[in-house]
Amino acid sequence: MKKIKTICVCGAGTMGSGITQVAAQHGFNVIQFDIRESMLTKSKASIENSLQKLVEKGKINITPKDETLQRISFTSNIHNCIANVVIEAVIEDKQIKQNLFDELAMINNGETIFVTNTSSISVTELSHDKNYAQRFAGLHFFNPAQVMKLVEIIRAEKTDETVISTLNELANQFGKTPVICNDSPGFIVNRVARHYYLEALQLIEENKTDVKTIDAVMEATGFKMGPFKLIDMIGMDVNYLVSNIVWEALNKPERLKPSIIQKNKADANELGRKTGKGFYKY
Repeated sequence: MKKIKTICVCGAGTMGSGITQVAAQHGFNVIQFDIRESMLTKSKASIENSLQKLVEKGKINITPKDETLQRISFTSNIHNCIANVVIEAVIEDKQIKQNLFDELAMINNGETIFVTNTSSISVTELSHDKNYAQRFAGLHFFNPAQVMKLVEIIRAEKTDETVISTLNELANQFGKTPVICNDSPGFIVNRVARHYYLEALQLIEENKTDVKTIDAVMEATGFKMGPFKLIDMIGMDVNYLVSNIVWEALNKPERLKPSIIQKNKADANELGRKTGKGFYKY
């Protein structure tokens, strides 16, 4: 396995910030890139706050906190994004992701591994006809990335097996639990999770019960979060987008048809925690 020393994380949103923190906490030098300086400032504050909470809980002391922060550099200049592994965590838009990777490929060498944190877009399509296709794969973290243990490693049609083994080892170094799967709509988790959300939404559409009752029942049976609390944490915009991508990629089966409630909430900007209102008020 190639020695990984430097990791670049593209995207300074919630997921990008979490991945940056994870990598830096586990000893890697990290470059965090975003074209928006305001997002970089927000990300830095978020990471500092997250680390401070770990200090207050006694999970790390002040030295590791400071060392973690020193390993992160923040930049809005894509030409600084030179690393052994580049992790993309930007908006779920195929063209935007492809354009970003094309730019990154021009400034990195022929050994850099490119990975996407997409939750639903085909990894094979993202790397189709690209000269870096053999060095391209999916590395799907779950929100919040600094807490959730599972990471999906997605093998595209042309992904070299050495890349998969390298990412598997990297995920282990991050303290994560990696699972490897071949590229398919929704991969494993988002394919299975559609039913968790959609069946709950259908019960609401049919006026069979209410949001709080469904969440309470699911949590009482062992789920850490009910479907509506989970949607509010993820964001309805993301949840609805993923629902549509998976539904369309599988030729629109009735069982996976997105709910009108998802669309209405997304249109009303009631996205959950990040807007202060979703199925609950925050």
